[in-house]
Amino acid sequence: MLGLNRAEAAAAWIGLTERAQSWYRTALCRSFTTSHYTTRFYGTARILNPRRNPALINIGEHTTIRGELFCFAHGGRIDVGSWCFIGEQSRIWSAKRITIGDRVLIAHAVNIHDTISHPILARERFKHIRTIITSGHPENVEFASSEVSICDDVWIGFGATVLRGVTIGRGAIIGAATVITKDVPAWSIVAGNPARIIRELTPDDNWSQD
Repeated sequence: MLGLNRAEAAAAWIGLTERAQSWYRTALCRSFTTSHYTTRFYGTARILNPRRNPALINIGEHTTIRGELFCFAHGGRIDVGSWCFIGEQSRIWSAKRITIGDRVLIAHAVNIHDTISHPILARERFKHIRTIITSGHPENVEFASSEVSICDDVWIGFGATVLRGVTIGRGAIIGAATVITKDVPAWSIVAGNPARIIRELTPDDNWSQD
């Protein structure tokens, strides 16, 4: 580049390349979602939408995506509200429906699943895996799935797991590495495996929009 030494030119080229990759990643993610123009997809973001229907993954304004959103080929829907954050290596996989409210903070390496992902019977499980390996996720399978609902203002700590059929109430805090298999009351802190209530938040701890 004119007027730059080799090191400066190399740095400028790397910067241009990174910006180009970021633009491509964002464009690719947007093509498989219905997202607000203020939604931000970072380099670690992955959108897996085998049915190629953007209406299946909806993301609100000012939300940041660094993790993975996946709707199975046989079903699933993901709705993410506004001002949310989904951290790196977090996986949100849906075969039924996962609803995430507004202002939800999901740290890194969190797993949220509304399905068991594979058949219970070993024979059927092998057939399923073989199909995935050879030709991709099948469209004609069915296994135990149940909707997950994460209400407004929830904070889910790193490494936590949220399993099918669970509702997490507004303002709840899920401790790091916690496993959630049952509903969590609003404005409570839970932790452990299995999860248990550590404390209830007092009105002074509660935050609501002005």
